[in-house]
Amino acid sequence: MRITFDGDLTATVTDNPLHITPRFNFRDFRVRIATYANVEERGRFLLDTFGSQEWLWDSLDELRFDRATRELVGAEFQIPDVEAADAEDSARVPTTPLVHPGGLRADDVRDFRLEVTSELCRAPGDTVLTCLRDLDVLDEPLEARIGIAPDLALLVQHSTIVGWSLTDPVRYLTTGFAAPDPAPPAPATRLVFTECLDVITTPLLDEVREQSPAALAHLREIHQVLHAQREDRHRVDALLSLVNDLVENYADH
Repeated sequence: MRITFDGDLTATVTDNPLHITPRFNFRDFRVRIATYANVEERGRFLLDTFGSQEWLWDSLDELRFDRATRELVGAEFQIPDVEAADAEDSARVPTTPLVHPGGLRADDVRDFRLEVTSELCRAPGDTVLTCLRDLDVLDEPLEARIGIAPDLALLVQHSTIVGWSLTDPVRYLTTGFAAPDPAPPAPATRLVFTECLDVITTPLLDEVREQSPAALAHLREIHQVLHAQREDRHRVDALLSLVNDLVENYADH
């Protein structure tokens, strides 16, 4: 199977998925599939690879390929910072075809553009986050779901990438470039994760910015719950990294 990027660049689907644990940086609302651990290592990684990358004012998702083998070696995706799709549209996200683990091998060594997605669909309980190019994708079946890394799949339609999905996103919560906690998430973390997503992907965020008393009271309640939770602190601190900012900017007056 071949995937087309940016009009004419193609890549072949391989049987070599990346064995790199996704890292969900909640504060930046980004998912990284890479082994670099800081900004300097990321810079060297970008110099040693080719593909799509964010640059200055140009906001793009990233797929990076090794210059010698042309094999996919890393990726970074931005979760749309917008109100999530409604429940009716989210329920239309297809569950087929099943995810097929695989990698990509670029047919040419050339940079390209991979536009960021614009729609976020949340499964019940936030067991899956699906990011789509647009909601028109839901009007036709998917051609393939390519699992390029654990729980991370590219969604393909008409031989182009139309979105991506992250299964069990709470498992991969972290801050900065740190690896996520390998232990399973605590049940309490799953519940407060959904509460935090509600704040930033529903009209509640507008109410917080407008300093609605009810919305600010709810935000402070989430803030207190996060501070009080003793277990699963790595993931809780990842959630706090954003919630702290919201409290400081809007509710700490």
